[in-house]
Amino acid sequence: MNAPLATLEAEHLQRAQRQAQVVAALAPLVPAHALLWHNEDVVPYECDGLTAYRQRPLLVALPETYEQVQAVLKTCHALGVPVVARGAGTGLSGGAMPNAMGVTLSMAKFNNILSVDPTSRTAVVQAGVRNLAISEAAAPYGLYYAPDPSSQIACTIGGNVAENSGGVHCLKYGLTVHNVLKVKGFTIEGEAIELGSDALDAPGYDLLSVFIGSEGMLAVTTEVTVKLVPKPQLARCIMASFDDLRKAGDAVAAVIAAGIIPAGLEMMDKPMTAAVEDFVHADYDLDAAAILLCESDGTPEEVAEEIERMSAVLTAAGATKIAVSRDEAQRLKFWSGRKNAFPASGRISPDYMCMDSTIPRKRLADILQAIAEMEIKYQLKCLNVFHAGDGNLHPLILFDANDPDQLHRCELFGADILETSVAMGGTVTGEHGVGVEKLNSMCVQFSPEESEQMLGVKRAFDPQALLNPGKVIPTLNRCAEYGKMLVRGGKISHPDLPRF
Repeated sequence: MNAPLATLEAEHLQRAQRQAQVVAALAPLVPAHALLWHNEDVVPYECDGLTAYRQRPLLVALPETYEQVQAVLKTCHALGVPVVARGAGTGLSGGAMPNAMGVTLSMAKFNNILSVDPTSRTAVVQAGVRNLAISEAAAPYGLYYAPDPSSQIACTIGGNVAENSGGVHCLKYGLTVHNVLKVKGFTIEGEAIELGSDALDAPGYDLLSVFIGSEGMLAVTTEVTVKLVPKPQLARCIMASFDDLRKAGDAVAAVIAAGIIPAGLEMMDKPMTAAVEDFVHADYDLDAAAILLCESDGTPEEVAEEIERMSAVLTAAGATKIAVSRDEAQRLKFWSGRKNAFPASGRISPDYMCMDSTIPRKRLADILQAIAEMEIKYQLKCLNVFHAGDGNLHPLILFDANDPDQLHRCELFGADILETSVAMGGTVTGEHGVGVEKLNSMCVQFSPEESEQMLGVKRAFDPQALLNPGKVIPTLNRCAEYGKMLVRGGKISHPDLPRF
């Protein structure tokens, strides 16, 4: 009876001793106000946007200079202390969830835009600069930063680099990896690194592309050089209504097949549009089974021609109603609904888990039908919103985290969506990252040999596995246990998925 209590007491003592050691080591390196370790001070850092999983860090460091970042990393490396870098905490996969015996390294104070060069169409910004702030700084030059996650008002460029974030305009303008020229930072050993170049290409291996999307596992980002693009003269948005989900899904494929690459091509199902309309009043068609938002930008002539072509394709695909934004105010109103899909869902449910898989565009209707069947199977509601143009799904599973059974069913529901996406030729993540949320699903998509290759890249940067440990790449033991769990539960993965 006393053994578990004694074990807990021993663990608590060990943690307290380790905390005192690390605080003493870091205290001379950063200002006193930049080091937090009391419970009430570290609670805000115990999770990111994935609130279902929480863990308080050993302590939180908020350095204010590059030298302080370097010193903290060197010290943690010497002590063998894990480090989890954190931006604004808007991530949705638990990528910034702290390590219980580690330091959370907040880059919040690195929020300066160092330069905007309208001639080269670039900006150099610190890792803690908000995504939207880059476009605001570039606006006087008629430029902006294209990747626009729904959280762009709060999310930081360092976090965008870690997750390779996209947004509603990523179909035409690309993800973070397509819009970043150079990244500076430090390894866990405190070594300064610079990946990429101010030029269009850099000598040697393309380590920049390896680094972007590595979820804080390879190094800590301090500065980013981003590409800027000219603001289009005009943008207009079509809202197309469909009375059937399959017709809406097929319409997406039809638009792309017609040789049209819209600036944005988004889809929402009826439950999602109802939630959004009640929140922001975006004038959505509440009778439609699904709506598509299709945007065109460019010169007035280009936009007029593309809107006409897209309207014809959508009508032929079965659209029951087509509305085209009259002016900029209405265009922004259409998009305000899409960009507020997540908070709108939060208004109608205590909690939600936002999934993030990708599938081939031609399978959109199939995955939506599968999700509808899963709602019945797991007895949970799911709202669907996604970057339809590139097949990046964002199903939002509604649940109450205070009910352990609902959380468990939500986890199974999410895993089922991810495995079904892989079975349909897709992937377990598009832009939100793996973090802790999709570790088991990585076992489904990648073989042990592939996982070992990914771990090899991490070891090249971080031999002791101190940066964001225990995330993104599952261990062989974890995958083996996950396989046994599926067998025990009578849930064998789809027949065309890898076996454990």
